[in-house]
Amino acid sequence: MYTTIEKDNFIAKIFRFDNRTEVKEFHVIISLTNPLMNYHEQLETIHQTLATLRAEEMENARPVFKRYFLSDASNQSDELMNYELESPDCALSIIQQAPLNGTKIALWAYLMTNVQTKALPTGLYEAAHGSFRHLWLGSANNLAKDSERQTRLLLNDYVMQLIREGCNLADNCIRTWFFVNDVDLNYQGVVKARNEVFITQNLTDQTHFIASTGIGGRQADARVLSQMDAYAIDGISKEQIHYLYAASHLNRTSDYGVSFERGTYIDYGDRRHVFISGTASINNKGEIMHRGDVVAQCHRMWENVETLLAEAGCNYDDAALMIVYLRDMADYEVVYRLYEERFPSKPWVIVQAKVCRPGWLIEMETIAIKPQRKPFPTF
Repeated sequence: MYTTIEKDNFIAKIFRFDNRTEVKEFHVIISLTNPLMNYHEQLETIHQTLATLRAEEMENARPVFKRYFLSDASNQSDELMNYELESPDCALSIIQQAPLNGTKIALWAYLMTNVQTKALPTGLYEAAHGSFRHLWLGSANNLAKDSERQTRLLLNDYVMQLIREGCNLADNCIRTWFFVNDVDLNYQGVVKARNEVFITQNLTDQTHFIASTGIGGRQADARVLSQMDAYAIDGISKEQIHYLYAASHLNRTSDYGVSFERGTYIDYGDRRHVFISGTASINNKGEIMHRGDVVAQCHRMWENVETLLAEAGCNYDDAALMIVYLRDMADYEVVYRLYEERFPSKPWVIVQAKVCRPGWLIEMETIAIKPQRKPFPTF
């Protein structure tokens, strides 16, 4: 179910999943609409809006993950962190990927009812219900010498965090995000480190990889070249995890030397979660389609995502969230109109972020949820 709430200075789009079991899920995108407000006013509006929505629209659901999209992380992160210190039991991602409607901040928040949340000593954040612990990591970073070493250290640290929680990278990690400062320059270092660490964890093209987005974005400290968010599940079985390929439209990422899955879906007894990786205008030979034409690239990207969703038994009616990345801010108005026309009620946000290949003008990632009846534990 989708709800849109629009007032003087903001618009909030909410996806609600309620299949009459204990855990209801919400994805909300809060975008501001008045760029004349200063940053302090915009930040207060975001926080007040989320608090009101939780009370009035989301049954006081608990936030389990938040991502803030900022226009200038160096000057905005400190004040944001002062607000967030009041609720430290939620994984927090802060990245400079400017909202392209001219405002300074936007928010994606993921919330659940009837879960227990807490910060763990390992640095992960837990949302627990039934036999599952959902483990989130936000804004992990370090100051190693280059993007390769930073990514290697991020992944090695994450492997150890998972081990301390009784998990491992291959069996429990479902989704990662890598935000790369100057992606045109530093992405190859991220790819090299990820490939090499994955081999040590038995993640290969003969086993499986992990759904992921590798995209431009920077942290407040310009020395951070690679920042990582991640999601893992403790208590999941291999039989519940499936990988998406859409071979008619997309090739295996290993064909061009990278290591992530196009998408992953998780079956529970009562629902299916689908995580579509960052997807662009590409064909099943790994070639960029429609160079220089953002409208044609957008349509091909939609088709690719739709094909991945179909392989998971879903369609855009099940989409809970879309994050849209544009390389060139000059393309915003035309892409905004395309999304408003096709997805007027769905939660989505358009931000500025360079895609990992210069020829790709646009990329999108998606989360979908649909009811299921499967012989597995409920969510």
